Amino acid sequence: MKFVAEINVMPQKEILDPQGKAVKLGLHNLGIDSVDNVRIGKHITLEVEAESQKAAEEQVEIACKKLLANIIMEEFSFVVTAV
Repeated sequence: MKFVAEINVMPQKEILDPQGKAVKLGLHNLGIDSVDNVRIGKHITLEVEAESQKAAEEQVEIACKKLLANIIMEEFSFVVTAV
């Protein structure tokens, strides 16, 4: 079966996010003052061939832990759906 994984990788809340700070400052410079606490991360979409939803989720979990996210500084979440 074929599955699609939608993965979000974000910096951990305890980690400073200089890219997010730069965006927040840019928004304030544009007069958009209602925005606060900007965090920048990654969104990754994978197509996975697996025997079951659980097997696909296990493959995505391994990919995130070993390659897609730096688990020291980032956290990740994902949703796997059949196509």
